[in-house]
Amino acid sequence: MLIDSLIEYRKRTGHEISVVFDGWRSGQSQENRTVLGGVKIIYSRLAEKADDVIKTIISSKKKEYIVVTSDREIADYAWASGSVPVPSDEFLHSLGKGHNPSEKEEAEDDEYAGHPRKGNPRKLSKKKKALRKAINKL
Repeated sequence: MLIDSLIEYRKRTGHEISVVFDGWRSGQSQENRTVLGGVKIIYSRLAEKADDVIKTIISSKKKEYIVVTSDREIADYAWASGSVPVPSDEFLHSLGKGHNPSEKEEAEDDEYAGHPRKGNPRKLSKKKKALRKAINKL
């Protein structure tokens, strides 16, 4: 179901998509790569975690990737490598056809209501700006 959704999403947006599955415990001796409907599907090899494959992909080219993950370690690695991590639930929201960025912006603004912050309250941090830009690309 995930692959089918990603294929439909790719048809709609034209984005290059790779999805990495964990073969750490039950994978093959070699990394397995296939392309289905324009979506690159990667299974890590036996005793290799998908996290390691993702890190290799992110750091292999000096290119800004949008990395969909809810794993904090991968998100931190993505930021450090010049890529932008997008939480899985944000991407799941954008998979639906009714993606409306203005609704999300309002929700983000409400998230910090009542919490004192330093600096200009209307100015987003660099990470928040990069995240918003990545989400709008989705």
